[in-house]
Amino acid sequence: MPRNDRLFRLLQILRDGQLHRAADLARELGVSERTIWRDMATLAERGLPIHGERGVGYVLRDPITLPPLALSRDEMEVLRLGLALVAAGADPVLSRAAATLRARISAVAPLDASETGADTFVFSSPEAARAAPHLGLIRRALREHLTLSLACGEADPIRIRPLHLEFWGKAWTLVAWSDSHNDFKVFRVDLVSSVKHDGGAFLPEPGKSVEDYLARIVTRP
Repeated sequence: MPRNDRLFRLLQILRDGQLHRAADLARELGVSERTIWRDMATLAERGLPIHGERGVGYVLRDPITLPPLALSRDEMEVLRLGLALVAAGADPVLSRAAATLRARISAVAPLDASETGADTFVFSSPEAARAAPHLGLIRRALREHLTLSLACGEADPIRIRPLHLEFWGKAWTLVAWSDSHNDFKVFRVDLVSSVKHDGGAFLPEPGKSVEDYLARIVTRP
């Protein structure tokens, strides 16, 4: 069995969340226990939450799984290009996640598809690079509805409710409700000089959501 096929088969087996001994896996796949040890090390290096050790067994903890997908060559290239864009233009956490996901896809993709998109290079813009240090906190604030203290340049910090993060292929922008101005504001993240959680949180309110902002934009003369 080709190695990529074997790695994919191992993932299918481990998805049941049960403990599997290397000896049992080796017998099922027709390989040596040493091969299973190496395969498990490879999968762990590529970011899969595999726990275990020789002589005890291996288990896949809390995986997020998707149903099997049959991708065309063009769809595979779209996936790889999207991951490359994230790796080049996002914050360090998402960049690392994009890199490990790409490696995991390569581990189970057929050999003729694993190099799809390999001749395409994506480079980060200076604007995206300057924004990257702020993106992790902003993403967390968006998920958890946290208020932020944000300053651009030499201006005094203002209190905002982050609503929506956008990437324009070159620069990131943040749509927010400004409690300091009692109005919507849009910020170029690469121009932000400081941003921190001020200890507060917020609940969605009528008139202060991203949908309200978009409705205002659409109806603006």
